[in-house]
Amino acid sequence: EVQLVESGGGLVQAGGSLRLSCTASGITFDDYAIGWFRQAPGKEREGVSCISNSDGRIYYADSVKGRFTISSDGAKPAAYLQMNSLKPEDTAVYYCAAVFPAPSWELGPWEDEYDYWGQGTQVTVSS
Repeated sequence: EVQLVESGGGLVQAGGSLRLSCTASGITFDDYAIGWFRQAPGKEREGVSCISNSDGRIYYADSVKGRFTISSDGAKPAAYLQMNSLKPEDTAVYYCAAVFPAPSWELGPWEDEYDYWGQGTQVTVSS
């Protein structure tokens, strides 16, 4: 059974940084895509960033471009989200999701593309 575990969330002041990690267990396969999604209180879940480990395709939401960087880690499978210049509006529960193999079509923030989901990690940015 594939399980995803997120870590790295926490409380940080505006302008600070956090690095989220997403690690998959129960599978060793280097063809995958991992996405990061977030859900703020009272709002719908939205796609933040995703990466295809097989060919390096990357997607970023406009709201995080230039501040967040996604990377993957070979056949672990794992992915990381480096979040810099954090803003209070980045406050949310962050979820990672994975699909094996990576989709051959355009990579984007579509939840239906992903088969496995983590439990989420809270990120709180204070002003």
